[in-house]
Amino acid sequence: MDLAFIPSPSEGVWHLGPLPLRAYALAIIAGIVVSIWVGERRFVARGGRPGTVSDVAVWAIPFGLVGARAYHVATNPEFYFGNGKDPIQALYVWEGGLGIWGAIGFGALGAYIGCRFSGVKFTSFIDAVAPGIVLAQAIGRWGNYFNQELFGKPTDLPWGLEISLDNRPEGYLEYSTFQPTFLYESLWCIGVAIVIVLADRRYQLGRGRVFALYVALYTAGRAWIEYLRIDDAHHFFGVRLNVWVAGIIFVLAVAYFIIVGRRRPGREESVYREGREPPVAEDEQAKADEKDRVEAKVGAGAAAAEGAGASSGDASSGGDTVKSEPVSDETAKVEPVKAESKPDQPADKPASDQAKADETAEPAKSDETEKPEPVKAESKPDEHAEKSEGGDKAEAAEPTSEEAGKAEPATDKPADGEPKTP
Repeated sequence: MDLAFIPSPSEGVWHLGPLPLRAYALAIIAGIVVSIWVGERRFVARGGRPGTVSDVAVWAIPFGLVGARAYHVATNPEFYFGNGKDPIQALYVWEGGLGIWGAIGFGALGAYIGCRFSGVKFTSFIDAVAPGIVLAQAIGRWGNYFNQELFGKPTDLPWGLEISLDNRPEGYLEYSTFQPTFLYESLWCIGVAIVIVLADRRYQLGRGRVFALYVALYTAGRAWIEYLRIDDAHHFFGVRLNVWVAGIIFVLAVAYFIIVGRRRPGREESVYREGREPPVAEDEQAKADEKDRVEAKVGAGAAAAEGAGASSGDASSGGDTVKSEPVSDETAKVEPVKAESKPDQPADKPASDQAKADETAEPAKSDETEKPEPVKAESKPDEHAEKSEGGDKAEAAEPTSEEAGKAEPATDKPADGEPKTP
C-alpha cells in the first residue's frame, strides 16, 4: 500500500449549463495566452511594435493545432481507422492526442506566413517567442493530468501518480501509481525557458539561435521522459518512435546553433525585413519634434548665458584697470573679500603691533612703495584707535586700507600729499 502519492482528479470536464468546459482545452488555451504575452514583451524589447506577435499568432495557432492533431493521427492510425473504428473521432481534439512535433512544424509554417505579411524577419520572431512556446508546453501538459493519460511506468515513489482502474493499460491493472511523466515534462519545460532567457540575455543570441537552443534542450529532455512512458507507440529497433524523432531534431538544432553562431554571431539590428519598417506614428513624431524644440531652446539659452557671462567678465576686468590708479572708496569696498581668505587675526591685536607688521613687510617693496607706506602706517593706527570702540566693522576695515596701499605702487606716480582717509 502506497502511503504517499499524487491523486488524479475525479473528472476533467465541468458543465456550465449545456456548455462543457474541458480541462485539457483550458490548459491549451492558458498556454497560448501565456505564450503570446511573453512573446509580445520580448518582441517589443527587441525593437518590434506592440501587437505584431498577436497578428502572427492568428496564423501560427491554427496551423499548430492542425499539425499537432495530424501528426498524432498519422502516427496512430489504428486508433481511428479500421474495423470498428469511427474516423470522425480523429477530429475530437478535446479527448487528447496532440503531437508536439506536428505542432512545432506546422506552427512554424503558419508563423512564417504571418511574418511575411507583417514584414517581420522570421528568425527574429521565433527567437522572441521561443520562451513563451516552451512555457505553453509546460502548461498544456497538465491537460494530460486531468485526462489521466501519457503516464509512465509503475512506481512506489512518494510522488507517484494515482491512476484509476479504467485508465490503466493492459498488463498494468494490478498497479495503482505510475511515474508522473506529465509533471516531469512540465518542470523540464520551465527549466528550458529559464535557461534560454538567461543565455539570450548573456550572449545576445539572434538569427534563430534562441529557437534552436530551445529545440535542442527540449528534445534532450523529451528523449529520457519518453523512455518512461508505457502508452502504445510504434517502435523501430526496439526504440519508441518519439525517441528517434527527438534524437534527429536534437542533432539538427545543435548543428544549426553552432554553424550560425560561427558564421553570423550576434543579433539582428532590426526585427523587420528591409524596406518593411513600420512608419513612425503621428503622436510619436509629434513627441520627437517637441523634444527637438525644447533642446533647441535650451541650447540657445545656454549660448546666450555664456555670451553674457563673457561680456560681463570683459567689462569687469576693464573697470578694475581704470580704477586701480586712485585709492577710492570702491577699492576699499571690494578688498575685504580678499581679506576674508587670509587667516583670521586676533580681534584684540593692538594698533602698534599692526604697524610693526606693516613696517616689517615694507623692505620687500620697491623704493617708490617705501615712501608712501610709512604715512599710511602712521595714519591707520590713529584711525583704528578712534574707531576701535565702534565694533567689529572698524576692525574689519583696517586690513582693507593696507591692501589698498599695496595696489598704489601700480601707478606711475606716487600719490601727492597724504593719502585720503576713507
